[in-house]
Amino acid sequence: MLKNLISLLLFAAPFTLLAQYGDREAAIISVVQEMFDGMRKGDSAMVRSVFEPSARLQTTFTDRQGKPALKSEDIAGFVAAVGTPHDEVWDERIWGFDLNVDGNLATVWTDYTFFLGEKMSHCGVNAFQLFFNGAAWKITQINDTRRKDNCQTELADEATAVNVLMDAWHHAAAVADEDSFFGSMAADGIYLGTDATERWLRDEMKDWSAKYFEKDSAWAFIPHDRHIYFSRNGKLAWFDELLDTWMGTCRGSGVLQKQTDGWKIKQYNLAVTVPNDAINGFIELVKKTPTKND
Repeated sequence: MLKNLISLLLFAAPFTLLAQYGDREAAIISVVQEMFDGMRKGDSAMVRSVFEPSARLQTTFTDRQGKPALKSEDIAGFVAAVGTPHDEVWDERIWGFDLNVDGNLATVWTDYTFFLGEKMSHCGVNAFQLFFNGAAWKITQINDTRRKDNCQTELADEATAVNVLMDAWHHAAAVADEDSFFGSMAADGIYLGTDATERWLRDEMKDWSAKYFEKDSAWAFIPHDRHIYFSRNGKLAWFDELLDTWMGTCRGSGVLQKQTDGWKIKQYNLAVTVPNDAINGFIELVKKTPTKND
């Protein structure tokens, strides 16, 4: 059983972990949260309160002729629509966000899916711009995209997804499944081996390791004690793990990126571990061993 430490899991519940942020960041996120809460309640006054009076909304989409289109409106129509009685709750669910702040300007980028009640309507991204007016943060503009395909409809267990990928990746090497092994890496993924000269791009490693994958097993590393961390927007993950190998206990660490077809390994770093009590002998051994550059 892997021991998982999941950190910064904000993408799974974007507005429930505000305590880990400073007051300024929490205040910005709360404004965005208040808008979505007002939409669910059908409370036009609540929604209006988060906007600057001159704020505008812009939507970019592909029209029926397949051409890019841009629609702009002020907030009055949006606020009125929120307050107009409707049978189903306007439930915009946020899956992750990026927050950037400079002085009195903030941007919040969110992935979302919009539901009418329990029925999925559309999905896309929101790009909020906010301004600090000296008293409070206010939304000055929202740009969004809209589509009806490839929409997320429930919270994903990203930690499990990363674990499954990494376990399958190690297994692919153990059974010499070349396609699965290299298919789990990003096209620009990097593998760092134990030798100082071993820094390969994915396809370089594929060429180097071809002779190993012709065997029944390329190499067999058994992972355990993996710790996983996530970025705020849920698009990046980094980890460290221990490995039982023919070299003894090694440590692997790396970075993954969530792409359109799932998680991909952007970097993997394999390192031999040396007990502290044996480090002096290890240093002397390395000194006596010729390197490839000698």
